[in-house]
Amino acid sequence: MTKRALISVSNKDGILEFAKELVALGYEILSTGGTKKILQDNNVAVTAVDEVTKFPEILDGRVKTLNPMIHGGLLGKFDDASHQAQMNEHGIEPIEIVCVNLYPFVETISKPNVTWDDAIENIDIGGPTMLRSAAKNHQYVTVIVDSNDYATVLEELQANGATTIETRRKLAAKVFRHTAAYDSYISNHLTEEEFPESLTMTYELKQNLRYGENPHQKAAFYQKRLGSDFSLAYATQIHGKELSYNNIQDGNAALQIVKEFEKPAAVAVKHMNPCGVGTGKTLEEAFDKAYEADSTSIFGGIIAVNREVDVATAEKLSHIFLEIIIAPSFSQEALAILTQKKNIRLLTIPFEQVKQDKLNVVSVEGGLLVQEPDRYGFANADIKVVTDREPTDQEWEALQLGWAVVKHVKSNAIVVTDTQMTLGVGAGQMNRVGAAKIAFEQAGEKAKGAALASDAFFPMSDTVEEAAAAGITAIIQPGGSIKDQDSIDKANEFGITMVFTGVRHFKH
Repeated sequence: MTKRALISVSNKDGILEFAKELVALGYEILSTGGTKKILQDNNVAVTAVDEVTKFPEILDGRVKTLNPMIHGGLLGKFDDASHQAQMNEHGIEPIEIVCVNLYPFVETISKPNVTWDDAIENIDIGGPTMLRSAAKNHQYVTVIVDSNDYATVLEELQANGATTIETRRKLAAKVFRHTAAYDSYISNHLTEEEFPESLTMTYELKQNLRYGENPHQKAAFYQKRLGSDFSLAYATQIHGKELSYNNIQDGNAALQIVKEFEKPAAVAVKHMNPCGVGTGKTLEEAFDKAYEADSTSIFGGIIAVNREVDVATAEKLSHIFLEIIIAPSFSQEALAILTQKKNIRLLTIPFEQVKQDKLNVVSVEGGLLVQEPDRYGFANADIKVVTDREPTDQEWEALQLGWAVVKHVKSNAIVVTDTQMTLGVGAGQMNRVGAAKIAFEQAGEKAKGAALASDAFFPMSDTVEEAAAAGITAIIQPGGSIKDQDSIDKANEFGITMVFTGVRHFKH
């Protein structure tokens, strides 16, 4: 019986060497199109698929392998007398090896200004069908979709004359993962509904992690192939030890906050909450403010900045124990300073490509929660001054800073700010007064004349009373409570200016 291998690949990496080795092992190569040409041009004996099917490629190549002479050879059981009899009757020969990868659909839709027709023509039909047929019949057929597996297959063929069932099963499973991912990219590209009847997402393994949130938990980091480059998944690590699960969570939180600012800004994060946010005329000044905001909690924290790290800032960063520094870039002089610390992780991210995924996805036991990201900022809000006194220019500036930060703080959330930095952060508390007290305690005397931002409305006037006692002079909150007037009256009583935004910023 002639041993046959069908090879048809869009990614030609390593295929010539692989085909030559198969020929040396006695395989007849079947092929199509560009793959056939490259093999012929390099003197590799090859049989055209249409010689096997006795039917020409038609419809501009849309139909070439969808034929019983091919799929009978892929799906027939080699040790089943009935299958063999039918194959003999129709002159169908078995195909033992299938090496196929698919039209570059993802690469096509990733190009700027791609047309609808270009996308449609790069949906592979014959390739996935051959792969799935061969994978279904992996008891007999070796199917390869990844060039990284060429070496393993050749080693087993050369050593034993055949691949092992364990290898064939692993390769088949990889095929079904591959075709499932391929179909998900197509369906997502074609889907216009925001929340369709079924949701399929594809993530590719970026790295295995040492452990998860705790050392007894296994973990891995996956990335979206068509995700935003402004992401930890696509960051370039230029120094330091491997990222951990918690590093990635905290780094992502820091990144989401720092992208709120156009002026130089620095954000320090611990346990996914900001412990210090600072802005300034220079990055050094912004970092000074972030550090001053909470010089205790920043220890062991994650820093994200939106300007290149310069020498002056690097000198100050180097004197603190930090897990990660994320920046658009680092000057050579700054790198020379920071890389003296062996373990600190330095990451660069293209800030010029700031964008956000269309959906946020959170796993729950047995399901997913999916929502639009919270893109509302100060510019989107329906701003209303509801008290007798209007904010001063300085108070407006402080209120805007507080509102930019509070939406990234775990609810219940209270943030106290001046015009350049956070002064106190109350995060993740079960009641709003509790969150406010934590923020006021951290701010101390600096709360006098400062602004307060609340992620949600005040159900009672008690938070305003606490704010007045701390010295707060301006408050920004969504409004919407049936007792809003109580808070307004209390603010007027203490001479506090209060602004309603009409937008809530819960973060669970």
